[in-house]
Amino acid sequence: MPQLFVQRLTLTDFRNYARLRLDVGPGAVVLTGANGAGKTNLLEAVSFLAPGRGLRGAKLPQVGRQGQTGSWGVNAVLSGPDGLTEIGTGLTASAPERRAVQINGHPAKGGAAIARQIGVVWLTPAMDRLFLDGPASRRKFLDRLVTAFDADQAGRIAAYDHAHRQRSRLLREEAGDAAWFAALEDTMARHGVALAAARADLVARLSRALAASAGPFPAASLKLVGAVDSWLAEMPAVDAEDKMRASLWDERRGILGAGAGPHRSDLGVAMIAPPLAGERHPSHGQPAALCSTGEQKALLISIVLAHARLQREKRGSAPVLLLDEIAAHLDAGRRAALFGELRALGAQAWMTGTDAGLFEDVGESARFFNVDQGAVMPPELRQ
Repeated sequence: MPQLFVQRLTLTDFRNYARLRLDVGPGAVVLTGANGAGKTNLLEAVSFLAPGRGLRGAKLPQVGRQGQTGSWGVNAVLSGPDGLTEIGTGLTASAPERRAVQINGHPAKGGAAIARQIGVVWLTPAMDRLFLDGPASRRKFLDRLVTAFDADQAGRIAAYDHAHRQRSRLLREEAGDAAWFAALEDTMARHGVALAAARADLVARLSRALAASAGPFPAASLKLVGAVDSWLAEMPAVDAEDKMRASLWDERRGILGAGAGPHRSDLGVAMIAPPLAGERHPSHGQPAALCSTGEQKALLISIVLAHARLQREKRGSAPVLLLDEIAAHLDAGRRAALFGELRALGAQAWMTGTDAGLFEDVGESARFFNVDQGAVMPPELRQ
C-alpha cells in the first residue's frame, strides 16, 4: 500500500466543477468517460499540489469555472506515515495573479513548502512530442522531476528566473547601471549553478536506476548538454559560478556565444533497448527523437517509473502519478506491465481513459469513477 496518497479532493469553481468532493483510497484512481467530460480537469486539480501552474501550464485566472474568471480552490487531504495533512491552494479575488497555499490551515509561502509535503509527476498526451520539441520543454520536464525529488529546486528556479527577467529587461533598455547588472548576474550565477547541480544529481541517479531496470520498457541514457553542465562536470561549483559571471559579463560586451546559464541547457535522451531485445534492437543507442512514437512513449514511462523508485527510496513514499490517457497507446502486455510496476511501487496513480476495459488489470484496490460533465460517481451508481 502506498505510504502517501490523496485521500480526499475537494474542488470549488475549478474548470467545469462548481463544487466537487471526491473520496478515494490508496490504490489507483481510474477516471473514465467521454472526451470533454472533465477527466483531465481532475488530474489538473491534483497537479496544483505541486509548484507551478499545473499540468496544462494555464494562466491562473483561466483555471476558474468555465464561463467565468476569478477565484477557484483545490483542497486535498493527504494520508501519510505521519497522519493526515490538509493542503489548500487556489486563487483569491484579493490576489488574482498569485495562487495562495495553506498547509493545515496556515499560510505557506513558496513552491518549496508544498513540494515538501507531496511529490506529483505527470504524463499527458501533449508530452508525447517532448523529444521532438525544443529544449525548453525538456528542461521543464526535468525540473518537475527534480522538484518532486528535491523541494528546494522550486526556490532556486524562482530566484534564477526573476533575476534573469530583470537582467533581460535591462539589456533591452540598454541600461548602464553596472552595479545593478553585477548584482543580478551574481544572483543568476549562484542560483543557476545550484539548480544545474541539482539537475545533474538527479540525472546521474536516474541513469543508474534506468541501467539497473529489467522490465519490458526500454531504458534511457540521459545526458545534460550545456556550458554550465560541462563546467560542473569539470570543476567545483564555486569555480563554475565564476565562469558563469564572466560569461554574462562577456554577453554585455557583445561577445558572440556568451551569456551561459541553465536556461540554455538541454536534456539529451537516447534509447537503450529492453534486456530481452538486446543491443541488436534497431533503436538501441538512437537519440529519442529518432525513435518511433511508441518507443518515445515507452521511454517517458520508463523515466517516470525510475524517478518514482528513486523518490520512494529518498522520501519513503512514491510520488502521486498523473497519467492522462496512458493506456490508449500501449499494447496489452505493456499495459499489464505498467499496472504491475505501479502496484509494486505503492504509488497512487490517477489515470484517465474513455474505455474502462483498458484498465482490467490495474488491480483490485483501484477505485473506478465515471466522469460526466461535472459529475463524478462510481460506475454502479451511474444512471
